[in-house]
Amino acid sequence: MAEAISTTSKNSLKCVEWMWQANSNPWSDSEPAKWNHYSDVENLIIERAYSNKETRAVLDDYYIDFTQNRQISNTDDYKERPVKRVVRKREDKHLREERFVDLPVSTGRSFGGEYGWVSPFIIEVRRDLKLEPEELPSKKPEMIPMLIEKAAQGIIKEGKFIRKEEEAKELANMLLEQKTNGIKQIWQCCVYMYSLESFLYKTLNATMRLVGDKEHEHVWRSKIRTLGPFCLLLWDDPCNKKATIYKTLYRGANLNKQQIAKYEEMAKNPDEYGSFQAFTSCSRNRQKAEEFGNTLFIMEVEIAFTANLAGLSEYPSEEEELITPGVSFRVTKVKFDQKINKHLIYMTLRQRFSKNSTSLIFSVID
Repeated sequence: MAEAISTTSKNSLKCVEWMWQANSNPWSDSEPAKWNHYSDVENLIIERAYSNKETRAVLDDYYIDFTQNRQISNTDDYKERPVKRVVRKREDKHLREERFVDLPVSTGRSFGGEYGWVSPFIIEVRRDLKLEPEELPSKKPEMIPMLIEKAAQGIIKEGKFIRKEEEAKELANMLLEQKTNGIKQIWQCCVYMYSLESFLYKTLNATMRLVGDKEHEHVWRSKIRTLGPFCLLLWDDPCNKKATIYKTLYRGANLNKQQIAKYEEMAKNPDEYGSFQAFTSCSRNRQKAEEFGNTLFIMEVEIAFTANLAGLSEYPSEEEELITPGVSFRVTKVKFDQKINKHLIYMTLRQRFSKNSTSLIFSVID
């Protein structure tokens, strides 16, 4: 992975963490200090400025004044909070709740339906880029610089839209540095970027989960040009060409009664399949996945395209396995475990090939 991104970036995250005091009154002496983490990308920006002996680091809503160890609002100099620099090991981090606990599929549209083994989002990205069936970055390296440029521009545009322009520029530059490298290094860089705590993976997955929801079809289609090129680079995995078989993955969730009832209904019909339309983060470690939420998904992979991110991620202890978009699932059982006070939803995962999808993009499984 050292070849795919700068050593400085990785070491910054592994050794140093910047934090800001989150108390309602950060200057109060009557309550214990509560410290919140900056996002991974903000941490990279801050630590680079600090290491370069600059007087400040500029973030999207604030800047960090190193002379005073203060976070100061970009629009109001009177809004200040203390900050601190902590040296620690990334392995000390717990499983990130938001990344592994939000609902892996939207329950508003029959669990994503079935579309064959390629997500419609990927198909529409290829159409928008006017790519032929054999034209993937792993098969046609000459298209990589164009894709990286478009991906970087799209990330910046999405960042501006949600007032995260500084984060977006940091991510875009990380990708642009790879323009002359091979597809494996570029894919590793994309995985690393995806593994970081930032707006990028959240925006991408929130968009892709809307596939199949007619009411919000215009939303995910509007993101094809901005998020599509990065999505294609992440999806076209040159390192895991063979499908995963016979592996168990876990993911937590907070489900209400109505959502659990939908899974119970699905379990009654062994022929009913749903599909993951977004990149879905799971853990190979059940104990870690059980830390959060009122529900645990237990997913038995029969045959599906997944990627082990542990060696590439900034959070190797999460034992993250990424399910790629388009993988189908069937609910086999739903029960309540009184010992751990959680609902258990058992699934089998299987890549289901359709005539339409296999003729469209067959080269990935050559």
